[in-house]
Amino acid sequence: MTSISQEIGRNIHNYRKKQHMTQEQLASAISRSKTTLCKYENGTIVMDIETLYEIASALHVHVEELLYQPPVQTENTSMNRNTAFLAGLSQFYSYLYDGRTRKLIRCVFDITGDYDENRKNVRLYMNFSDYENYRQCETTYYGYLENFDTLTNIILTNQDSSMEKASAHILASYQNTDTKWGLFNGISSRPVMPISVKMLFSRTRLEENQELMEKLMVNKEDIRLLKLYNMMAVME
Repeated sequence: MTSISQEIGRNIHNYRKKQHMTQEQLASAISRSKTTLCKYENGTIVMDIETLYEIASALHVHVEELLYQPPVQTENTSMNRNTAFLAGLSQFYSYLYDGRTRKLIRCVFDITGDYDENRKNVRLYMNFSDYENYRQCETTYYGYLENFDTLTNIILTNQDSSMEKASAHILASYQNTDTKWGLFNGISSRPVMPISVKMLFSRTRLEENQELMEKLMVNKEDIRLLKLYNMMAVME
């Protein structure tokens, strides 16, 4: 049993749950027994590449989504020399408040490798029940982050619909602080409409309490800036 097989099995398990499929249903779709599928998900046996493709097809995901991509710590290269907030991170967190459900939405960003010499591959896992199984989430995005002197941009595509794009922008990421403010822009599905919301980014998990939710709500200063600039903006 290897850690790679365990991680691939965990991905299969998470995507199966996301598709609301039972082990019996997935096993039947790939012509395997439930016992064999259970071993795939536990990582106790190594599957061949053809089986991996069959599982990806049954789950309606690209095979790359099932592969294990270990998070890669950022280095002090020219790409991130002005990005103290992200320095040395392979994973970071963010939070937003959904006023429709009056709930805090937690997110995890995994930095998974180099996109090119100026960008890093990232995956965003949004709205999950617990951090141990954060990949079993409501929405998954993939994309890349790029750093500039005063801003970090994260360009994203919805895992389930390549037509749905989103982006996140971290303000003043050159500052060496544990948290940073930014904006998340995307498409709401309840109802379908473009949105822009405040997002708080953090190097570590934050305590999810009323104080945090109040920080994420639109406040008087946000409204003042909206009227002043005629646009949604956040300031440090």
